[in-house]
Amino acid sequence: MTLLGTLRGRLFALLAALGAVTALAVGGATYVSVRAEADELFDYQLRQTALSLRDQGRVARDEAAALADPNFDYVVQIWSLQGLELYSSRPQGMTEPLPARAVLGYSNLHLAGQDWRVFGAATPLRVVQVAQPIAVRQRLAAVAALRSIVPVAIALPFVAALVWWLIGVSLAPLARVASAAGTRGANALDALPTAGLPGEVGPLVDAFNSLLARLATAFDAQRSFVADAAHELRTPLTALKLQLGLLRDSAPGPEQDAAIARLRGGIDRAVRLVEQLLALARAEPGAAAPVEGLDLADIARQAVADLQPLADKAGIALTLDAPAPLPLEGDPQALRSALRNLIDNAVKYGARHVQVAALRAAGAPLLRVDDDGPGIPLEARERVFDRFQRGESAGTEGSGLGLAIVQAAARQQGASVRLDTSPLGGLRAEIRWARHRPELAAAQSPPTPP
Repeated sequence: MTLLGTLRGRLFALLAALGAVTALAVGGATYVSVRAEADELFDYQLRQTALSLRDQGRVARDEAAALADPNFDYVVQIWSLQGLELYSSRPQGMTEPLPARAVLGYSNLHLAGQDWRVFGAATPLRVVQVAQPIAVRQRLAAVAALRSIVPVAIALPFVAALVWWLIGVSLAPLARVASAAGTRGANALDALPTAGLPGEVGPLVDAFNSLLARLATAFDAQRSFVADAAHELRTPLTALKLQLGLLRDSAPGPEQDAAIARLRGGIDRAVRLVEQLLALARAEPGAAAPVEGLDLADIARQAVADLQPLADKAGIALTLDAPAPLPLEGDPQALRSALRNLIDNAVKYGARHVQVAALRAAGAPLLRVDDDGPGIPLEARERVFDRFQRGESAGTEGSGLGLAIVQAAARQQGASVRLDTSPLGGLRAEIRWARHRPELAAAQSPPTPP
């Protein structure tokens, strides 16, 4: 059974159970109500019979014959005020007469193993007492009550069939969507049809279509990344293969030493490229990232310490401004990698002075890198965040992944990256967090006094 078939059966079972309970409740209430009304009607007939005989001087022969009919359920007795019996009817099967002492109005009487409903009426000349077996009244009332609920019982199967059909009609658009989804291939990420969907299901299908669109975008980006990564890795691996051949063919001595140095440099570049690819993969949206308490000032000190030897070798002044701790929740490895890439870019692209700052600006944490290098033209600042997009400086080695890693890591940590012109004359790169974040507010709030 399909999922929609199961859903249809479950809905029908629930509605059928609800309908059955409702029908039983309505039928029970109708049964009780009709029985009560029948009892009132029988009491009214009992009273009218007694009152009609009370005002007659005598019982006519034809009336006496009718009252004496064995099929007549009523028992009639008439006495004078002196206790003389003027008339008495006794239906078939009645072994004892009604007691001569009548109770005026309605009363119940147990006589000869049978319960009776009695009405008594009196005039200045006579007393009339009319009785009816309660069993007869109950049987007639039950028959009338059952007749009143027969239409409900007859209608139930037709209502159930109509409910089953209506559920099928209501679920038909959803069945079309499920069929469209079930017949697609693994790579089909087109939007599902939304025509004719009920208002309650439309938002669900729209949300699913939005998810498919995001997945399609992510898969396209992933395929592009894999293709670009394969292209980028092919060049250094080919170079390593050539350098290995040159090393094999070179004679021992200075020529072989130069070949070994070139091979070592090629290996270092390949290792660096693989490390950047792994860093970018870890910073991709949806990748699992550890979240822990960290200090941005300490992250900045570690990144500067990692790249200080490279800056000293290139004769670059690398300084740090981190006057106070900046507590935050995030992934320290991703943030350290992002800041290292910003500093590494400044060092590689000809800066002579690089300033790193970890501070609070406008109430939010901020990582900033300023340099006095050539900078990036305004029209190219959006493009440099693309993967494998290198700067325009000729002769600068790199894979074009540095700023892509920075942007991916920042987004993963809930921050944004902004490029601007530095007061030093080069480029300013900032990783800025939003001002209002729960962990920032908790970190900035003073401790509660004991």
